[in-house]
Amino acid sequence: MARPTRRSFLRSIGLGAGAWAAACRHQPAELSLPEASARADAPWDRPNVIVILTDDQGYGDVGAHGNPDIRTPHLDRFAKDGLDFTRFYCCPVCAPTRAGFMTGRYHYRTGVIHTARGGAKMHGAEVTLAEMLRASGYATGLFGKWHLGDNYPMRPQDQGFDACLWHKAGGIGQSPDNPNSYLNPRLWRGGEPVQAQGYCTDVFFDAAREFMAAHRDRPFFVYLATNAPHTPLEIAQEYVAPYAAKGLDDTTARVYGMITNIDDNVGRLLDWLEREGLRDNTLVIFFGDNGPQQERYTANLRGRKASVYEGGIRVPCFMQWPAVLPGKCEVEAAAAHIDLAPTILEACKTAPPPETALDGISLLPLLRGKTKACPDRPLVLQCHRGLSPGRYHNAAVVAARYKLVCNPGTFEREHLEADKAQVFELYDLDQDPGEQQNLAAAHPDTVGALRAAYDAWYDDVKATRNFEPGWIHLGSPFENPVTLCRFQDQAHTGERPRGWPVYVECGGVYEFTLDRGGSTDAGTLHAAFQDNEMVRVLGDGERSALFTLPEGNGLLRVWMQRPGKPVDLATNNDTTGDVTVRFLG
Repeated sequence: MARPTRRSFLRSIGLGAGAWAAACRHQPAELSLPEASARADAPWDRPNVIVILTDDQGYGDVGAHGNPDIRTPHLDRFAKDGLDFTRFYCCPVCAPTRAGFMTGRYHYRTGVIHTARGGAKMHGAEVTLAEMLRASGYATGLFGKWHLGDNYPMRPQDQGFDACLWHKAGGIGQSPDNPNSYLNPRLWRGGEPVQAQGYCTDVFFDAAREFMAAHRDRPFFVYLATNAPHTPLEIAQEYVAPYAAKGLDDTTARVYGMITNIDDNVGRLLDWLEREGLRDNTLVIFFGDNGPQQERYTANLRGRKASVYEGGIRVPCFMQWPAVLPGKCEVEAAAAHIDLAPTILEACKTAPPPETALDGISLLPLLRGKTKACPDRPLVLQCHRGLSPGRYHNAAVVAARYKLVCNPGTFEREHLEADKAQVFELYDLDQDPGEQQNLAAAHPDTVGALRAAYDAWYDDVKATRNFEPGWIHLGSPFENPVTLCRFQDQAHTGERPRGWPVYVECGGVYEFTLDRGGSTDAGTLHAAFQDNEMVRVLGDGERSALFTLPEGNGLLRVWMQRPGKPVDLATNNDTTGDVTVRFLG
């Protein structure tokens, strides 16, 4: 299931090698879909689509799933009156879930490996849900968290969104956009920085409504991805106070306050759709990206964020499309984030390009009652720190009844110890959703069958790109200068940064400016690319120098050397070590 490169993809739609070389002067080619399935006869034959994705909101973080303390009346009513997926799965951390949702493909195919340190960069050649819907006539907007690459060609505006108001990295306040705050945050409108006024979640929902109002003459796709309730737990005291009054600890009170704020915004959004006459023919999907980060109510599910036990990978997912889908129903079939793109595409009468192979399946036949069950297929969820995914490393295989857990608790390990035995646990989710009884010894044949399914999956996803993250482009007219973020985007081995994978579109002279933090001493600035190390002398207080780069791919390393001192290796989540690269010609 290997994907075409951007070059081969552009060539397939008529933009050959010569035109690609001239892309330094022209806009990227538009996505071309099969004409017969790209458009309905009239745009109003297809639904509007709104997808709300929250950050670190687990299965138990809604009242509808039995939480006795949290106040989520709008989400509870939305779940009760619509479709409530009781077994909806995602990855154990956020960026992989987002890549799977946006492409309908397992994240390891896309270049997204984990959440930071070079692991959250989706290849620009990936064809996204937004690109496909835009090509079929939809207006597309992203409001909130992207986390699939902050540089061209991986930004939301590069990947199919007509409009986007977003923050970089994995959260507001993380490098390269720190310091920052959830209140009056600095955001990005496309490629331009903007200063927002208000609380971040309110800002994103308000901007989404403005976008929908401006594009109601055609079908729209809105991706509303909140960074709440992810840390830092910043929220107005008025939202915290009711939970503190219940005796909840400050952390839980703040998380629940952030979720209640989300709930209030969902309520205002649904009311607005009703007033504008858009509610019936709008497909609204709400889901979470992984389990809770902190310890709190999990509806008796084991584990939390980063875990492949149910508490880390089972999340709330609610859906309504009043004109088409039945309501007041619990969906018990196992479904996952990779199924949402195929489902939305079928609902929108849009087929993916012929070369785009999806891993997920459309749930629409099941939801409309045209079939009684999903295919009995294994879902595989895996993620861990480090850029070299290993076989069976913090993974789970979920089938209709049984679930295989592979090497649980190893998320923070970069590699599994070669001399230690693999750990496999088997659970009967029908009888034991809390995963308390390990049945591996009693059912070796089931363990063997699920391991075989995992092995086939691992070999397949590895063959796509061999787990290679996306490349940042330098010398492109679509982003110049480029900020190379040390913490978020530089490849790391453990805590040690080892360079940025870049593609130099145009060979020539580049100005490099290094964020030196508090250091101002004289020394030498080094840049290494394609086995060529270049050195420039910097005086006291100087941060910039000129280097000549050839066209092509390579690992770019940049560092400062002060006389008689070791190389400074910053490891904190700040901007020290970031490099701004400007193409001069």
